[in-house]
Amino acid sequence: MSTRDRVGEGAAHLAVAMLLCPTFLVGVVGNGLYLWVLGLKMRRTVTTVWFLHLVSCYFLFTLLIPFFTVYVLLGFHWVFGTAMCKLLNTWVSEGMFTSVFLLALISLDRYILTHHPIWSRHHRTVPRAQKLAGCVWLASFGLSAPYLAFRETQVVDGGRIICINNYALSGVWNGAELQDLGRRVHLAVFVVRFLLGFLLPFCTITGCYVCVGLKMKEKKLVWARKPFKVMVAAVVSFFLNWLPYHLYQSLNLYKKEVPKSVTGAFLVIYTFSSCFNACFTPILYLFVGEKFWQVFRTSLLTLVKAAFVDDLGSSSVPLGNPPKIEA
Repeated sequence: MSTRDRVGEGAAHLAVAMLLCPTFLVGVVGNGLYLWVLGLKMRRTVTTVWFLHLVSCYFLFTLLIPFFTVYVLLGFHWVFGTAMCKLLNTWVSEGMFTSVFLLALISLDRYILTHHPIWSRHHRTVPRAQKLAGCVWLASFGLSAPYLAFRETQVVDGGRIICINNYALSGVWNGAELQDLGRRVHLAVFVVRFLLGFLLPFCTITGCYVCVGLKMKEKKLVWARKPFKVMVAAVVSFFLNWLPYHLYQSLNLYKKEVPKSVTGAFLVIYTFSSCFNACFTPILYLFVGEKFWQVFRTSLLTLVKAAFVDDLGSSSVPLGNPPKIEA
């Protein structure tokens, strides 16, 4: 590696560390307050169940940030052992799948509420929502479990220990055939993660919200209430923030052909975006549909209740005979 590449890589690592520290503090406090209000201060509804699990996923993700901050500050020298290397990266993968699956589930819930209100009134219950959320966590673990096998520690130049994926599942790191096998497995893992963790959920969410919007237009309803805006904000922020992650992973497929400065830049971008998603998105919910100063004049409990009230399940009227709703 040239001196210029080392300087660029070092600057990228420092920038990542500087982003991780404040996001950890904001994420723990912000998500912790949300969990307190959603879990203990609000009536349990289907909507609050969805967001309780979603914010729980964000909160658990933020608890991992200190480990990766130390890893970056030590120049990517892993000091926490092989077991933690496997467990932490498995949880990062589970957090990604769980959050996107929950957002897809929320969008499907909105679609069913608008297109099948009678069925929803009899079958949309809190116990069923809890079971579906549990299935999401289990499915996400199943998709993330391979990292318990792939993730390993390796000693490189100067005795530095790195935490990386060994897709060939072999201790012979320099064998040509094993490296070729590892590349094929890596490509397969990337395709599965991209399709199930990004593309298919994106199509599902987009399709559901387009159908919801068309139904609102057909019934001449102006649906500008805050809960709907919160859901749209959650979906948009997730995909904008996780897209750099998948771009970074695609670059890793061809890391020998891609300059270190490029991968370093994408590392900074995807770290910032993923941490913003986990730590700042819940705070963003409070500002959706609210004037800035009104947020500071209103209690946290009131704001969260306004954001996550089960709007269609309890306070709206059937779509069959809609009155005029003011924006």
